[in-house]
Amino acid sequence: MDTPQALRLISRGTTEIISVELLEKKLAQSAREGKPLVVKAGFDPTAPDIHLGHVVLLRKMRQFQELGHTVFFLIGDFTAQVGDPTGRNELRKKMTREDIERNAATYRDQVFKVLDPDKTRVVFNSHWFAPLSAQQLMELTAHATVAQTLARADFKKRFDEGREISLLEFIYPLLQGYDSVHLKADVELGGSDQKFNLLMGRQMQEAYGQPPQAVVMTPLLEGLDGAQKMSKSLGNYIGISEPPREIFGKVMSISDKLMERYFELLTDDDLAAVRSMHPKEAKMKLAGAIVGQFHGADAARDARAHFENVFSQKQVPDDIQVIRLVPGSAGLVDILVNAGAATSRNEARRLIKQSAVSFNGEPVADEGWVPAAGVLKIGKRRFLRLE
Repeated sequence: MDTPQALRLISRGTTEIISVELLEKKLAQSAREGKPLVVKAGFDPTAPDIHLGHVVLLRKMRQFQELGHTVFFLIGDFTAQVGDPTGRNELRKKMTREDIERNAATYRDQVFKVLDPDKTRVVFNSHWFAPLSAQQLMELTAHATVAQTLARADFKKRFDEGREISLLEFIYPLLQGYDSVHLKADVELGGSDQKFNLLMGRQMQEAYGQPPQAVVMTPLLEGLDGAQKMSKSLGNYIGISEPPREIFGKVMSISDKLMERYFELLTDDDLAAVRSMHPKEAKMKLAGAIVGQFHGADAARDARAHFENVFSQKQVPDDIQVIRLVPGSAGLVDILVNAGAATSRNEARRLIKQSAVSFNGEPVADEGWVPAAGVLKIGKRRFLRLE
């Protein structure tokens, strides 16, 4: 692939590249000299379950691999103990070593569903930070100013509101920047919310006499609600390790507007061709493509057939959860909670109030109702057979 083609591939689905000219120059030089670029992306092992929001960045890493470059999957086990202050309004609790190691192991198990394991170098930044002396760590602080750090939006907001900012948090961007120095990175990838830290890598490299890295930023993927970024804590996420049928159903629940963004960031499909398709069929294609990435083509076909049977033809799935009713059985609220269809009695009442619960196809409005034998449907994808 020539340099213009490579640049178009990398540029798709990015928010900003600093700079396009620099990246193009590095790609051309790499091709001319036959020397792969060193491409780095860092991950703090704080949330071990990878969802599609993470996949946006992982796919960009995979593109660099397919272009023949060297990709470093950097697990920030040392920096995780400091805590990335990006976007935070308060001090982050310090992680234990055990938490970090457990999460890092989970990360490694999942990322190779996207990355090529034979072309990925997994590194831990504790390997170069742990041996540094106190004097060497202090020397890092000479390469940034307090005024510069306080100018970043999240720190400025906390400072103006009188919230605490620890000196340790000031150190985090310097450590992330030094990662680029140690690896001699040509390119660093990161989310758009990481711009300050990514630019610090360029600043640190120049301070250590290295050419500055190019920076490629990817957007924050909106979750199922189409508003807030995908997050496990918000419950609007699609995890790559979820069952294929669950992933398919979740993708089918997103809005038509959000669908095109998912196509752009999570597939290689031609967007003009997607726009020419009927929205429902396009969404089916998207759901199948995403399931196929993580579970294979057979699972994607099965998930589509299941969705069409259950949701398009209004059939009840074969693997429906069965609840045995006994004399004096609990009411609807307790059944929903005990079956795991609601996390609490309050959530069960909310589902009933919102007409999200039906029995044999008819909405249920009475939370005190005691069901008989039949089929309960909760939301769009959950069924319970009462016997």
